[in-house]
Amino acid sequence: MIVRLAERADIDQLVQMRWDFTMEDYEEKVFDESNFEGFHIECSYFLKSAIESGNWFIWVAEEEGRIVSHIYIELIQKVPRPGRITYPFAFMTNVYTIKEFRNKGIGSNLITTINEWAKGKKYEFIIVWPSEDSIDYYKKNGYSHCREPMEFFPS
Repeated sequence: MIVRLAERADIDQLVQMRWDFTMEDYEEKVFDESNFEGFHIECSYFLKSAIESGNWFIWVAEEEGRIVSHIYIELIQKVPRPGRITYPFAFMTNVYTIKEFRNKGIGSNLITTINEWAKGKKYEFIIVWPSEDSIDYYKKNGYSHCREPMEFFPS
């Protein structure tokens, strides 16, 4: 198992995984296979920009050339404060492992790599909004459950 940052050559696999993740996660689908082409174009553009941005880090676990798990990290820059060095914090999203590779420690290996990377970069913290089913996964990997943030939905 190789854990590494995603590259442009991974985009097609990442697009397919995002599609599969959504198909698996949402019981009521407002889309079908006919929507894939448009989604592929939009998601490919996002991924190309993200990989090149320096603000997104897409970590993947690869087995024999196939990406089997991924975690996306976006850096959030903070406003500097006098008297201290300001480090960004990280937003974790799109955490997914292909079904047949789950419960084998692959996701934990991936998140451990990310946690060590974040420590080395001195990021202030990593934030993630877990699903109810994934809370235990994060807890066993060193995350603590905090109160929900406040939200505003402009509509």
